[in-house]
Amino acid sequence: MKVIIRDTATAASDYIAGHIIHQINTFESSESHPKYVLGLPTGSSPEKIYAALVSAHRAGHVSFANVITFNMDEYVGLPEDHPESYHSFMYKHFFAHIDIDPSNVNILNGNAPDLVAECANYEKKILAAGGIDLFLGGIGPDGHIAFNEPGSSLASRTRIKTLAEETIRANSRFFNNDLHQVPKQALTVGVGTVMDAREVVLIVLGATKALALVKTIEGGVSQMWTASCLQMHPNAMIVCDEGATDEMQVKTVKYFKSIETVAAHTAYPHTTSPLPLTPPPSSAKTAGWRGALKELRIDTKKSADVDDDDLELTPDSMSARVAALDSAVSMSPPSKLPPIRKSTIDGLDFGSMHRRVSSVA
Repeated sequence: MKVIIRDTATAASDYIAGHIIHQINTFESSESHPKYVLGLPTGSSPEKIYAALVSAHRAGHVSFANVITFNMDEYVGLPEDHPESYHSFMYKHFFAHIDIDPSNVNILNGNAPDLVAECANYEKKILAAGGIDLFLGGIGPDGHIAFNEPGSSLASRTRIKTLAEETIRANSRFFNNDLHQVPKQALTVGVGTVMDAREVVLIVLGATKALALVKTIEGGVSQMWTASCLQMHPNAMIVCDEGATDEMQVKTVKYFKSIETVAAHTAYPHTTSPLPLTPPPSSAKTAGWRGALKELRIDTKKSADVDDDDLELTPDSMSARVAALDSAVSMSPPSKLPPIRKSTIDGLDFGSMHRRVSSVA
């Protein structure tokens, strides 16, 4: 999992927008996969991303004419033209300002006569489009991704989901803080649906998401924090601001910042390194190191002028070497010991003890 930390929500959003632009512009279409497929979220977290993408489109840096989108979720029972429906949100913040073909926009219908069939058909549409190339998402304060509330199966697919009380309370800010106006069910892509995407990118902003973020990154994979499933994704990236890191260990934050610094020279053009990289050593210094290391090596190759017999330890040569060692480090007691004053302590004769030791030696 790649984690990018930026000072502000704007900087984090701009980073993701730049990444999406890069992915779209470098996409190579094929007969089986003609258009780039983008999964999209709603809510306050991605608003700055959409604003940055719209600005880039108006400046001519990116086109969405060859893009298909699939939104993550939609409320059940809320009319599409309701100001707080996800249909309204997406057209207000994004679709109305870019050159996407309306027929390439896919959002779940929370008013379909058969909601189960609507969810099954959504999965089929994703498959027919060639699968999702990049799924952008956010996380709730309880760690949910899309509307996959705590306890959701990590293998779940698009389905009807009853919303948790914490989610209803969090979304009430969009409904005049009236809990009774907030829909209690939604249609949502499953955790398994998100995990099938070739790439998953999460935007996490603010201290209110700090606990969810630390559970996602530092905790174990758990259905109680469904965003933690990204630990198992081969190409997942989380981009957050400083406030969202409040619950993370200091060493974890330092680790991810250092990884980005080291890898900055291979990053995408829209990224910048927060710290300069240490320059490589000069060729002269490198040669000096190699020379010093060569001196430390043990040469195990036989010299051409050395007789093989000289490399063997015969009994005669062994005894000669032992004799030489004996002469260098004497292993026998001296023949004459200095006189020791005879004394006794409680009947113990130290002089006689010396004589006994000498006779044994």
